Amino acid sequence: MSVIIKARGLCKSYGSFKALKSVDFTIERGKIVGLVGPNGAGKTTVLKAILGLTSYDGELEVLGLNPVSQRDELMKKVCFIADVAVLPKWLKVGDAVEFVTQIHPHFNLERAKYFLSKTKINWNSKVKELSKGMVVQLHLALVMSIEAELLVLDEPTLGLDILYRKEFYNQLLAEFFDEGRSILVTTHQIEEVEKLLTDLIFIKDGEIVLDASMDDVSSDYVEVMVKREDVEKAEALNPVMEREVFGRKVYLFQGVDREQLELLGELHSPSVADLFVAKMKEGQS
Repeated sequence: MSVIIKARGLCKSYGSFKALKSVDFTIERGKIVGLVGPNGAGKTTVLKAILGLTSYDGELEVLGLNPVSQRDELMKKVCFIADVAVLPKWLKVGDAVEFVTQIHPHFNLERAKYFLSKTKINWNSKVKELSKGMVVQLHLALVMSIEAELLVLDEPTLGLDILYRKEFYNQLLAEFFDEGRSILVTTHQIEEVEKLLTDLIFIKDGEIVLDASMDDVSSDYVEVMVKREDVEKAEALNPVMEREVFGRKVYLFQGVDREQLELLGELHSPSVADLFVAKMKEGQS
């Protein structure tokens, strides 16, 4: 499987602040990758570098191209949806479709009409007359009608209600994603995308603290709800994190033999949200 994004020693500084500190990662074709981190961790800087929107030090290759020096060529193969779908409020829906038809060589007009036919968006409505959910639907229809190889999503459903959020991701899987295309998504609503992801990258303070497939995460990490009498035994195995649920201790372990852990209590696969909290707290006293 071919690599579509390769970063080696990726660095970015804003004055004395180091937003990215020698970051290494790869993303393969046909993957849905979640890039997750707290505010200020470096997520947006990574996305800007990938899209050729900021300079950087180190090596970065996207679809075989340099994002800065070959950005015009790259943008023919990449689509981007930001946390706020910005379209001129005076623009009519039909005019927006016509505009993209004229400027993008790989825009498929029939696909755009198909996507919009599945919404309640009126072809003659102005953007200012649409709800926020409809604006996102319009933006998604325009983007998914471009024959792109990589879709980059930065908090794409921020501020939308749960119905629109679920519809958004269902449509992505049904209409865009296939083995020849890849999706890179950042989001704070981890629980909603957890089942969609094939790979996971956690970033903290400008550094990658987790880069693994979801299969590897499932096999490497396990939570145990420990029996009261076995708390000391569990703590002797150096858990990554501990928390309390209904008066019982729950420990998160990495790389510990499962047969050994089964003797201590009930085993569960950790949620991405719980794993994220653990990795963000790792190393704190």
